[in-house]
Amino acid sequence: MNSKKIRDQKFDHLLTPENAAFIAIDYQPIQVSSIKSMDQKELVNNITKTAKLAKIFKLPTVLSTVNVKSGENEPQIKEIEEIFPNIEPVDRTTINSWEDEEFYEAVKKIGRKKLIITALWTEACLSFPALDALKEGYEVYVVVDAVGGTSKLAHKVALRRMEQAGAKLISFTQLACELQRDWNREETKEEFAKILFS
Repeated sequence: MNSKKIRDQKFDHLLTPENAAFIAIDYQPIQVSSIKSMDQKELVNNITKTAKLAKIFKLPTVLSTVNVKSGENEPQIKEIEEIFPNIEPVDRTTINSWEDEEFYEAVKKIGRKKLIITALWTEACLSFPALDALKEGYEVYVVVDAVGGTSKLAHKVALRRMEQAGAKLISFTQLACELQRDWNREETKEEFAKILFS
């Protein structure tokens, strides 16, 4: 059996390591502890695996926190910090990160139109920048099992609103398989399998 030649990684309509970027917003202790749409441990496990995927596939990454410098909130959770020790999160005061100049410029600087966006909460810190990014012509992919809201209903309604605006809802497993695409891609195969099946 032979795989077809790898498609153009920059212009593929599916997500690839060459056309996508990863954004993680507000994975901080207080936000995690307020999640009611899913089990909090499962949420942390899923965002950790999603972040590890971004790292092994070398996706350009933007991290953001809210109100850390002001002393009102703690920094991002250690699981994210350990995966990206060299990426300084953009700290902001805005609920909508898209309305923070430094965050906005960091995303623009990447130069990619496919944005894998994860955030806490679904109904605010995820949906607002997702809607703004869509309005500006970006393709937005939301990893539904790595994000959470203050209630099941709030989470569900926020996902619907983003989907109606054009966001694409994906799962962690779908994201992992879409980036790997072929077991013959030796450079990431081992780590991919480890993350996927852990």
